[in-house]
Amino acid sequence: MNDAGIVLTLAGSLAAALVFGYITQRLGLSPIVGYLVAGLAIGPHTPGFIADPHVAEQFAEIGVILLMFGVGLQFHVEELLEVRRIAVPGAIVQSGIATIVGALSAHAFGWTWPGAIVFGLSLSLASTVVLVRVLSDRRQLHTDAGHIAVGWLVVQDILAVLVLVLLPALKDGSSPGGALAMGIVLAIVKVAALAAIAALVGRRAIPAILDRIAATRSRELFTLAVLALAIGLAVGSAAVFGVSIALGAFLAGMVVGSSDYSLRAATDALPMRDAFAVLFFVSVGMLLRPSVLLDSPALMLTALAIVLILNPITASIVARLMRYPARTVATVAISLGQIGEFSFILATLGRNLAIVPADAIDIVVATAIISITINPLAFRAIEPVERWLAQKRLARIARDPEAMDMGASSRLDPQGRAIVIGYGPTGRTVTRLLKENGIAPTVVDLNVDAVRALRDEGVSAVYGDARQPETLVSAGLPHAATLIVSGADTGSPEIIRHARTINPGVHVFVRSGYLRDVPPLKHAGAEQVFSGEGEVALAMTEAVLRRLGATADQIDRERDRVRQELFT
Repeated sequence: MNDAGIVLTLAGSLAAALVFGYITQRLGLSPIVGYLVAGLAIGPHTPGFIADPHVAEQFAEIGVILLMFGVGLQFHVEELLEVRRIAVPGAIVQSGIATIVGALSAHAFGWTWPGAIVFGLSLSLASTVVLVRVLSDRRQLHTDAGHIAVGWLVVQDILAVLVLVLLPALKDGSSPGGALAMGIVLAIVKVAALAAIAALVGRRAIPAILDRIAATRSRELFTLAVLALAIGLAVGSAAVFGVSIALGAFLAGMVVGSSDYSLRAATDALPMRDAFAVLFFVSVGMLLRPSVLLDSPALMLTALAIVLILNPITASIVARLMRYPARTVATVAISLGQIGEFSFILATLGRNLAIVPADAIDIVVATAIISITINPLAFRAIEPVERWLAQKRLARIARDPEAMDMGASSRLDPQGRAIVIGYGPTGRTVTRLLKENGIAPTVVDLNVDAVRALRDEGVSAVYGDARQPETLVSAGLPHAATLIVSGADTGSPEIIRHARTINPGVHVFVRSGYLRDVPPLKHAGAEQVFSGEGEVALAMTEAVLRRLGATADQIDRERDRVRQELFT
């Protein structure tokens, strides 16, 4: 194809992605759905403008590299270790069950075992891109449930990277068992050698290179250096070690992510990743042949059942067996009810290696489009259902409050008792102040280690989700005079409403992250709301006035005026 054709394919892909992405965004769906539909619209299987699929695939290769580089850049072992108790076994069990069921189903339809296994694996891997987008939109990314869901998908990402490395060995599945095992062992040895070189050499060489580039104070050179490292290491890993370019990009991201330049790389270089990631999704959409879906409706419905039903059910059972709160269980389960980028990468590589039939990519893409469309809608159903269940529990508590009082002793004077929700920096400070002033605090937190440490120190602490009425009752809220919600993302309005129902006379003090949260929190029943944005504005106002030589009275007047403007 000539240069004009390349430019035309690029322009057509981006324009179609913009149009369909905007439409899906306005409909409250993930833009990824729009990008996939855009690929279908400009692909060879629909009328109208037809982009060159070979050129699109070349752009998609860069998209895969930058996607995997971004995953490695944002992958932190410490974050995974915090939720390892559920994320590691949960991801392994859920992915394993989905893979087995998917493989058995595909084999029953006449597929070879290697192809069936790849198909099952594709249906077991949820999209980190979709999950982070949905959780961010719902402001649940930094909640306990959000951390678990992201950790779960990080484990899946690691499993997917290993599968990408082993996939060429799986291609020889028709070979004797010994030859296949030798191929797998050789692939693992190559990965170990590559990881060792990345750890020993990369941690020194790459930061040194970035040091020199950063010293030039040129943003363009730094962005170019990060992109060159991502693409160069990915291609070099594939050429020298025979592993996938995805793994090389992932390791390159991990090395840069462990350096002092991780944040700058994310802010300066990764916007390029988003553009090429769009082209990746468009190129995948171009592969979809709608006619194939009509030819294999049974397998299509089976794939949807695995993604939309089996994966969430398996995740919910694992989370429930580990005694996590209902909201956490629901969030994690629904997070697994979709597939995305790694499923496409696996299915595409399987097709290129002639492991899976051509129909596989069509079924995977169609399943992704449907599941990604449904996923945000499923998340919206959590709160109404939870509110309905909470109202039933609150009515039961109102009928017989003493029967539900499983928590702290009621012998203390309510004025000497306070409930603190969350034990972060704010919660720790408030708890210390309460103790120093003769008020007995009871801390409610979802960090079991923090709860155990508090109990060892002699502080009353309850492990549980404060959005559940039983947790508030168990903490002794019916006999407390004060409730302090110290976390900015802990479902505060819901907690306040429940607290007012359980104990109408309780004094409620709430921390919020943004000024826009103040009105709904006060409407829910908060007596005072302390906004991070507002408090920073007040502190900066005072600091600037002191620097300008203002008197104490002038500072007080200006603080009152700023507080009036911001908080009323």
